[in-house]
Amino acid sequence: MSSLTLYGLKNCDACKTALKALAAAGRDVSLIDIRAEADLSAKLPGWLEAAGSDRLINTRSTTWRGLDETQRGRAQSDPAGLLGEHPTLIKRPVLEAGGVVHVGWTKDVQAALGV
Repeated sequence: MSSLTLYGLKNCDACKTALKALAAAGRDVSLIDIRAEADLSAKLPGWLEAAGSDRLINTRSTTWRGLDETQRGRAQSDPAGLLGEHPTLIKRPVLEAGGVVHVGWTKDVQAALGV
């Protein structure tokens, strides 16, 4: 089975849950911290193309609530720039498996990954 890369935060509950479930399923998973280790300028265009800004931007986050209307408007006009400036707006986890991008830890993502 191919290895997975999980982009997220070490203290994120959804990321911890995903890591634990994937490890229990025997999947080889590496965690990349989106704030400290990820090359977001290289990753965001592909993630946005695969998932779209509506799925990738977490509009329920504390970071989103702290943005003013001008910044929130960038979610449509410049999502890559907005997410690059505020990585905690990225819905977590973002999982890459065999060239496929999955966003979040939903039942659909779990089924797609065989968990």
